Amino acid sequence: MDENIEQQIKEMIVERLFLKISPEDIENDKGLIDTYGIDSFNIMEIVVGLEELYGISFKPKEFKLSYFKTIGSIAEFVRARKQ
Repeated sequence: MDENIEQQIKEMIVERLFLKISPEDIENDKGLIDTYGIDSFNIMEIVVGLEELYGISFKPKEFKLSYFKTIGSIAEFVRARKQ
């Protein structure tokens, strides 16, 4: 399951944000804000999705926008939290 985290995150983002792009077309290292138009409201939706999908929680002190730059950075954060 661990190697599929990126794919799961992509599917969750496309579903929650109603993106008109398929999960397979989202690149792991492309900036979500610059490339896909993700804004701060969308990031909060992603946070809720990650909490539901992986049972992890974000404490306000731990929240950094840098975690949400790319699919890869989100997956790295999820892997670290799941350990």
